[in-house]
Amino acid sequence: MTKDSDGFLGNSGIRLQLFTLVKYLVYLLLSFNIYLFLQEELSALEHTFIDGFALSQIIQVFSATIDTAAWVLLLLLFELETSVLDDRKIHGPVKWTLHGVRLLCYVAVFYAFTGYCAELTMLYEAAPVSGFDACARIGDSLSLLVDLDEYVPLDAQTCAAVGTDVVQLTGFGIVSEPAVLDAARRLAWVDVINSAAWLLVVIVLEIEVRLQLRGNLSSAVMNVTKWFKLAVYGTLFLAAGYWGVAGDFLDFWDASLWLFAFIFIELNVFEWQAETTQQDAAQA
Repeated sequence: MTKDSDGFLGNSGIRLQLFTLVKYLVYLLLSFNIYLFLQEELSALEHTFIDGFALSQIIQVFSATIDTAAWVLLLLLFELETSVLDDRKIHGPVKWTLHGVRLLCYVAVFYAFTGYCAELTMLYEAAPVSGFDACARIGDSLSLLVDLDEYVPLDAQTCAAVGTDVVQLTGFGIVSEPAVLDAARRLAWVDVINSAAWLLVVIVLEIEVRLQLRGNLSSAVMNVTKWFKLAVYGTLFLAAGYWGVAGDFLDFWDASLWLFAFIFIELNVFEWQAETTQQDAAQA
């Protein structure tokens, strides 16, 4: 079977071309986000692991970059399998290559999930500093937490705004006012929940794709997975909304693009399954 998207777009070539253009534009923007997250994490690295970090800590340092890169590759693999490649070509070496690379991506996104968890843990390992005088500590090479993954040097310009009620992250030269730290913790929780929800999405998609390749993806199965995915996608929409309200534009922008991207993948699976059902009915 050759896959196409005429089912819900009708037979209009213009509409199909527009759909394809928008879809690949979203994919391109998501690829650019890898660079944006890398820049953000490199900036944060100047204030966190200033003395270097162990290989085992690389996921904590670059969790968003690794996560986004692995997800972009996963997205393109799902696009190939659900929309681009003819079913007759998805066998033998092609099939095992697709599934093998996808398995490596799953390892990477789960690894990134542990990185988000490690960052959350780091934010909870903090101790209050009694009698803290920010301006008197300028020479101590401390950094001030202003938001999740955002820091500024504690210097003559920033110290005046820091009160005496301060906590310091254990093992790091990073201080924060309690309210700022609480806000960062909430954002870190959203990172963990969002990452876990996306893991559930791809598990269900993987099941659907494998069933479809075997000719076992029935309408009954689609109805069951539909309600599960609605709940998970609802969680993802809430996470994106929280980032938008909290003023974290990059995470909000990235989350919105990913939701658009996986709507396209879901439409691919829907069309793929519908075409297979129609062909089976015609041959019966």
